[in-house]
Amino acid sequence: MASALPTFTKIGKVIRLNRHGCTNRPFYHIVVQKTKDNQDGPVIEQVGSFDAMPNSKNEKLVALNFERIQYWLAKGAGLSDPVAQLLGLSGFLPNHPRTLIQAWKNRREPPRERKIEAIKGIAPPLDNPKL
Repeated sequence: MASALPTFTKIGKVIRLNRHGCTNRPFYHIVVQKTKDNQDGPVIEQVGSFDAMPNSKNEKLVALNFERIQYWLAKGAGLSDPVAQLLGLSGFLPNHPRTLIQAWKNRREPPRERKIEAIKGIAPPLDNPKL
């Protein structure tokens, strides 16, 4: 007799970040890969992208294909923690607990002050009225 509850089987796929870009300028593709493959292994499908470096307006850009993500989740694919955090922040899934913990830590820490000093011979002084 068949059960009325659907059974989910692991298909051995995971949605994770795949790093691209330069040494000090990371850029990530959100991809579907086999669980046992490493980060540089073959990619089944790219379902989004994430630019981790803030732009001039202090925004980190994320592009997601929600239809394909929903398709792979329905097939039984897993999520890595960073992708689960991104999907939680986008409103597609509930917020990941690590996101809430990080928000509490950010509230407790005082903001850091940046000290910029003029370097003699390389840059003009900061009080230059022509700048």
